[in-house]
Amino acid sequence: MNSLRLRNLFLLALFLLISCNQKQGSFTFVQMCDPQLGMGGYEHDVMYFKLAVDKINEISPDFVIICGDLVNHAADSTFREFNLIREGLTMPSYCVPGNHDVGNTPTDSSLALYRKHIGEDYYDFRHKGYFFIVCNTQLWKADCGEESVRHNRWVIETLSGIPEKERRTFVAGHYPLYLSDPGEEEKYFNLPLDKRKELLALFEQKGVVAYLSGHTHETIINNYKGIQLVSGETTCKNFDERPMGFRVWNVSSDTVWNTFQALE
Repeated sequence: MNSLRLRNLFLLALFLLISCNQKQGSFTFVQMCDPQLGMGGYEHDVMYFKLAVDKINEISPDFVIICGDLVNHAADSTFREFNLIREGLTMPSYCVPGNHDVGNTPTDSSLALYRKHIGEDYYDFRHKGYFFIVCNTQLWKADCGEESVRHNRWVIETLSGIPEKERRTFVAGHYPLYLSDPGEEEKYFNLPLDKRKELLALFEQKGVVAYLSGHTHETIINNYKGIQLVSGETTCKNFDERPMGFRVWNVSSDTVWNTFQALE
């Protein structure tokens, strides 16, 4: 084998190694829960949402996922205020619809209002070798006919479409799957039992590493067969009297962990 061929093989191997490291490199992202402008007092919530934006910009993660209840009362004016503050982030942000954003039982008009101001209510994206799937959990919590059917089909097909060797997936929603026990009965703060069992089995089978949610206004962290289930602190009002703040996720090729960042 001549020296030129050896050199070319070496350069090719180096290129593949660099490409692989770029695709699966370490990164951080922020999980923010329930800015819910108007829930803890409108001016209060606006102030803390702005504080969160400033603090996140200082940390400079790769992106932010906001786990639903963007506003307390969905309207043109409140969504505009939310977007105005959100635009202060210096990195991409991805929104999850909550029950206060699309209604406890979403309608054509409530979904249209959300999609007009915020965008798609379920979608996926990829970052450095990890897949992220954003769900509209309200379409699981309530039976919304064809909207629920389409959403459920999309989630299953999207997870199933990820090649097995690349199954490193985060799922983000608003409702937690459960609060303390996978078999607990349905309550306001969790998903229906049958749907929950279906999703837990699907997540386990398809390589989900973490499920991010909000809604509870208190910190709930569970682990289901290696899947981290995290409902984090809010930036409006926490029922467990924890300080307002958000979660910082650190992701590498072999480790996924998160820490709390208080706003004050």
